[in-house]
Amino acid sequence: MARETRRSVASPSPDAANGSDSGHFSASLIYAAARLYYTEEATQLDVASQLGVSRATVSRLLAEARRRGIVRIEVIAPQDFFDADLETSLSAALHLDRVYLSSPLPPATPARPTVEVMGSVLAPAVARSLRDANLLPGDVLLVSSGRTVYEVAQYDMAELPGVLVVPTVGGNDQPEPWYQTNEITRLVAGKIGGRPNYLFAPALPGPDLHASLTADPSIQPVLRLWSQARCALMGIGAPPLLRSDIPQFVPTGSASLRSAVGDVCSRFYDRDGRAVDFPGRERLIAIELDLLKQVPIGIGVAVGKDKVDPIVAGAAAGFFNQLVTDPATATAIMESL
Repeated sequence: MARETRRSVASPSPDAANGSDSGHFSASLIYAAARLYYTEEATQLDVASQLGVSRATVSRLLAEARRRGIVRIEVIAPQDFFDADLETSLSAALHLDRVYLSSPLPPATPARPTVEVMGSVLAPAVARSLRDANLLPGDVLLVSSGRTVYEVAQYDMAELPGVLVVPTVGGNDQPEPWYQTNEITRLVAGKIGGRPNYLFAPALPGPDLHASLTADPSIQPVLRLWSQARCALMGIGAPPLLRSDIPQFVPTGSASLRSAVGDVCSRFYDRDGRAVDFPGRERLIAIELDLLKQVPIGIGVAVGKDKVDPIVAGAAAGFFNQLVTDPATATAIMESL
């Protein structure tokens, strides 16, 4: 791994310049050799020629310069060195197959909150995770709804021609585009060169409509693709009762949701990874958590301190085996553990 090296040469002290330092070489000679070699980038042969000494003497002069502190060498690891170390540490701590860290998120401002800038920052890391998935034409890529995946889908990702992009949850009745999973499916398919497959159903239909939709010939083929998925790209939701932005179908007044720490694909779970029930859950048109755990490559995408507990619980439960996040969230997770 490439490393950046900075060298600085300190001027000799007055005592050293006057020759009062102990040692075989005078401080002025040591300094002259160090200045020529480190500051003026002369070769050892050039230094020897200019000072009228042998090359072996120059080598000893430079070693003495470091020993006396006339030369100080500082080795600084590049940022990606720390990111790689943090990725490895976090994946081990969460027992994940892989963690992909994005660049640091810029500070949030009233004019540009985090939700409006995270897509461009997270997209390259998501692209790396999708490229590493090695998806082939005909493979099924599931996508969830949610603000994070929606924002990422605005930017270029990996080229995956012929991959089938399939929504994991209904939502064509939701007003916000990030909860309209068909819209996210369209965006992702367009960015990767895939083939979109749409689920024309609300997330939580009434009893009669639910029975009709699940039996509909246009719906069943999409639902069957869930069990054939090779990869899933999903946002990780914060605790539902602490969120200001949540799908309309979620009954936030339900006492049962108090135990929910987060959700994936609109399926809520508690700190132990158990599914959290709520009124009407049996009619929810969304992939079940147990089926989601069977997808070979599950990529969770989330940033923010409010996502720490959902990430930890979701990883422990096996809802995803890869994570895309930013360094600040990764550090907060490590501190929480």
